[in-house]
Amino acid sequence: MHDGSHRLVAVVDDDDAVRDSLRFLLEIAGYSVASYGSAAQFLHEAPIGELVCLVVDQHMPDQTGLQLVARLRAQGVSLPVALITGSPSADLVRLARELSVAKVMEKPLDDDVLLDFIEHARD
Repeated sequence: MHDGSHRLVAVVDDDDAVRDSLRFLLEIAGYSVASYGSAAQFLHEAPIGELVCLVVDQHMPDQTGLQLVARLRAQGVSLPVALITGSPSADLVRLARELSVAKVMEKPLDDDVLLDFIEHARD
């Protein structure tokens, strides 16, 4: 078992209900959650060096999840990422793979798959 300092997960989604639902799920599983309503808010406020992983929605108004990941990768941030989307097209999956996104997950999310991703992101 890891100590609590290695259990901070960031969630970026413009949908309040999705953020609240993911926060509830992850906190019940023993994680600390930092949630953000936009990519810009995440980039401005997130303690990136303290994060275990990032769970990010693809479709957001200011920039997409993949645009956020591309910015992080350009800054040399290799944080494990799970991209969530309502429509995981072949092109989206290919682009995600090119940006080293660890997991592309279709909504509605499978809680067990998400928790398994986060657990292994810490290794």
